[in-house]
Amino acid sequence: MPRFDVTVVGELNLDLVLYGLPQELEPERELLAQGMALTLGSSSAIFAHNLSAMGSKVGFISRIGSDPFGQIAMDRLRAGGVDVSKVRKVSGLTTTGLTVILPRTCGRNILTYPGTMNEMCIDDLDLDYLADSKHFHLSSFFLHRALRAHIPELFRVMKQKGLTTSLDTNDDPDDRWDSHLLEVLNYVDVFLPNDREAKKIARTEDLENAIFALSQRVPVLAVKLGAEGARAVGPSGQVCCPALKVEAVDPVGAGDSFDAGFIHQYVRARGLADCLAHGNTAGAFSTTRPGGTEAFRDRTNLERFFDQHGHKGRQQ
Repeated sequence: MPRFDVTVVGELNLDLVLYGLPQELEPERELLAQGMALTLGSSSAIFAHNLSAMGSKVGFISRIGSDPFGQIAMDRLRAGGVDVSKVRKVSGLTTTGLTVILPRTCGRNILTYPGTMNEMCIDDLDLDYLADSKHFHLSSFFLHRALRAHIPELFRVMKQKGLTTSLDTNDDPDDRWDSHLLEVLNYVDVFLPNDREAKKIARTEDLENAIFALSQRVPVLAVKLGAEGARAVGPSGQVCCPALKVEAVDPVGAGDSFDAGFIHQYVRARGLADCLAHGNTAGAFSTTRPGGTEAFRDRTNLERFFDQHGHKGRQQ
């Protein structure tokens, strides 16, 4: 049996979330936030942490600097049950990345110093470690500048080793939406964009056209639609699932938590509808606490929330 249910390659950093800032940020003014949270951030780490909290065995590879932020991020991921033995800590001028998030009434600003995530390269990855798993996942495709040209080969090797695979590109800061992405999709089993990303990648303003185009490229497409829930297309057809109604505190990490819930069921060979519903539940649960992982650190509350919505919070 493989050592892990899921192995993950991606970025590892903290999120600094500042709440209650003015809608307009005037220059040269000292603007006061009404609240803040410093939490485990980055799409990959949120996915890995919350997947582990639900009971999956998760291995994680990333690159951090020899600075306090990197150590805090790695300690937080380890405390969540994720194996971080292959995370590479490097010394030098480049430090661990940091994301500052400014929630707004409509949307949010995301400010990222990429740091070591831009420098992670193929030599940082232990392919045998990654292959000792049922499933392989990569997040934040466009942030991996040094690794990006090797990502198609990485996915090809994982498929050759018998793993299923998934990808969440997240945003492209350059707004180009290319860089070998379509080549990578040849080796992706589950593609997990949100509606904006799907339209950007398919190069259309029409969501239906985007879903049709992308569903022709991958066996399973799951598109996150925010307050409208999610849609998935697979071999058995199309499934829609409405969003859960919760008292949301913070949307940070909801999409990554959806990914974790979906893949948690996918590696257990659950049907498309169950994967989608579990993803929606995980995404909604994430919003009930600040940051992307804080809700999942409370195991009792996790169990209660998932039981309330007809799912098991943890499965071994």
